[in-house]
Amino acid sequence: MEHSNIHIGQLIREQLKADDRSVSWLARKIGCSRNHLYKVFRKPSLDGELLLSISLAMKFNFFQYYTTEFIEGMKARTGEF
Repeated sequence: MEHSNIHIGQLIREQLKADDRSVSWLARKIGCSRNHLYKVFRKPSLDGELLLSISLAMKFNFFQYYTTEFIEGMKARTGEF
């Protein structure tokens, strides 16, 4: 199986910074510790349920990165889509 070029933890951290939000803010919103979020930032992939919780809390669709990569991959493989 091919691995994704997406590092979702890093993208979450970058968006949090762009939104001028703190790690503490996000931790409160999703009900976890700051320490857990720092671990999330180091992960290249996340469980879908956690990613959904983060997306809803931040009002940002992090799934879009995977959708875009999927479409580009399909175009490269088939020349269509």
